[in-house]
Amino acid sequence: MKKLRNIILIVAVAALAIGAGLAVHHRNNPPLSPEDRALASLLSQNLPDVKGASQPLSQWKGKPLLINFWATWCGPCVEEMPELTALQPDIAPVQILGIGIDSAENIGQFAQKYQIRYPLYVAGTGATDLLRQFGNAAGGLPFTVLVGRDGKVKKIYLGRLKFDELRRDLSQV
Repeated sequence: MKKLRNIILIVAVAALAIGAGLAVHHRNNPPLSPEDRALASLLSQNLPDVKGASQPLSQWKGKPLLINFWATWCGPCVEEMPELTALQPDIAPVQILGIGIDSAENIGQFAQKYQIRYPLYVAGTGATDLLRQFGNAAGGLPFTVLVGRDGKVKKIYLGRLKFDELRRDLSQV
């Protein structure tokens, strides 16, 4: 009888210890938001750059980012890209990344014509799935994601950027 009581006591203590450990782990590692899961999905991919070379987006992990989804046929996208290019030197260490929803040829020609000075990647039409993961169900462009130094999504912008608002947001990253 005493042996059975000791076994029950050991099992109860072990269950409490496991429960406490899980509670501490969950508190210290909260589940990712849908936006942060989308960011992790994006950064796990390899995409071609404008020269056609496959690039691991994981190289940007852990860095503050401004990720801009755009297309050459999107008027508001085209309007804001020269402003983003001009903004890049002023916001370091935040890095702007352009994710193009277009052909490599169109993106390359556009980058050359407008002298875009931040990395551009070619996602093609497959990027619409990424947009949906970030919560952009309609796939509207331009679509921009601000990522903080902690690797978490801080803000999402749908439509043409309002650069005064963006600068305020960037100052808090």
